[in-house]
Amino acid sequence: MHLRRFPALTAAALAAALALTGCGDTKESKGSALDKITVTGGSDTTAPTVTVNPKPLSVAETTTKVVKAGSGAPVKGDEIVSLKYVLLNGKDSSVLDSNFGKQNLGLNLGASDLLPGLKKGLLNQKIGSRVLVAMPPKDAFGTQGNAEIKVAGTDTVVFLMDVLAATKPLASAEGKEVKPAAGLPTVTVEPGKAATITIPKGKKPPTKTVGQLLVEGSGAKVAAGQTIRVTYTGALWKDGSVFDSSANSPDKYFETVIGKQQVIKAWDAQLVGRTVGSRVLMVVPPADGYGAAGSPPKIKGTDTLVFVVDILAAY
Repeated sequence: MHLRRFPALTAAALAAALALTGCGDTKESKGSALDKITVTGGSDTTAPTVTVNPKPLSVAETTTKVVKAGSGAPVKGDEIVSLKYVLLNGKDSSVLDSNFGKQNLGLNLGASDLLPGLKKGLLNQKIGSRVLVAMPPKDAFGTQGNAEIKVAGTDTVVFLMDVLAATKPLASAEGKEVKPAAGLPTVTVEPGKAATITIPKGKKPPTKTVGQLLVEGSGAKVAAGQTIRVTYTGALWKDGSVFDSSANSPDKYFETVIGKQQVIKAWDAQLVGRTVGSRVLMVVPPADGYGAAGSPPKIKGTDTLVFVVDILAAY
């Protein structure tokens, strides 16, 4: 069962592009070619100018240089790191991408498929730091390169990254329990398992989407365009049967861009503005779910859906 209506875009797309494999060691730059890279100008909304000199820049191992040391806590390997970045090709100093003036990029350092060079460059860096990271192909896009962003299989890539924040995703909802309105399905949640959703007997489903907090988290509010990490279970109102659950996925969680039509309408409407740590019960008629076409073979076009969603992180 796929909650997405079409593939994720923007920051999530870049995060996907940065998910590859490789190996190697990290070096802190001491008298290396990174010392000749200049970083000038820039603001919160405008990217700094990064100039590679001399060109082409090529490194055999992932190499880092702290341009400005932050005063925050060191980044850990199980955290999601929020970044502003400029990505360049070391061959000619050309800018391949930047998110200055756009949404922050969140990278899950615990992901097994993240570019090795990013893990090495960010691990143990302090929050508030500005860091240069040069990555050889083996720690970046491999010998196949990445034609979409114009990186050849022999190119060293350079990231300038501002480390803004880091957070460890929750394992389950945390916060103040909220008494639900009468007549709604009841929910029992065990970590790592699909939630048990009990439909009230003999009651017709609502004709409009209902969103009910079961736990009110104390984290930041979810904003449209962010990527959220959730656990969820979906069941059919008509018989209570579970049609999908993140507990059945390899990672035991689900991530998606929210508020940008990447998922069904009810999720966008009900999860944007909620706080991290919250557990949300949603009762969703077809119009706000999969429409008259349904999602065969389990969901018919007339089925009302029930979801329970724990918001574990937003970035």
